[in-house]
Amino acid sequence: MPVKIPNNLPAIELLKKENIFVMSDMRADTQDIRPMRVLILNLMPLKISAETDFVRLLSNNPLQVEVEFLRLDSHTSKNISEEHLEMFYKGFGEIKENFYDGLIITGAPVEMLEFEEVSYWNEITQIFDWARKHVTSTLYICWASQAALYHFYGVKKNH
Repeated sequence: MPVKIPNNLPAIELLKKENIFVMSDMRADTQDIRPMRVLILNLMPLKISAETDFVRLLSNNPLQVEVEFLRLDSHTSKNISEEHLEMFYKGFGEIKENFYDGLIITGAPVEMLEFEEVSYWNEITQIFDWARKHVTSTLYICWASQAALYHFYGVKKNH
């Protein structure tokens, strides 16, 4: 089934070459079905590569999936243009009233820092808490899983 992603997302052309059915916002809006809504907080440094990988994985199911990308307002990404983030990612203030079927929070290359030393710790814990009321199911990947275990249950990581 198709994956609904923002028009002009760089991943579109690569996914089409792989015969993965992606659908533009305009075309999806003409269909009379409710897509599964998935928000992705992409903390990975190589954002376009991570976007492509997640859309590829989400496309392999029988539902129409609407994907939105979330950025952190308290962190400046070094490996992606601000233009890309502005075009394809939303800030937390833009989505905090929304509800989603799923949230994926990726890992980040900060595993050697203590959680409170991560510059965006306060913002990410706010998102963790928000998700409990606004998201049906959350998938924490790699460092995000360690961070969630620490935030919700006090589980410390071993270096």
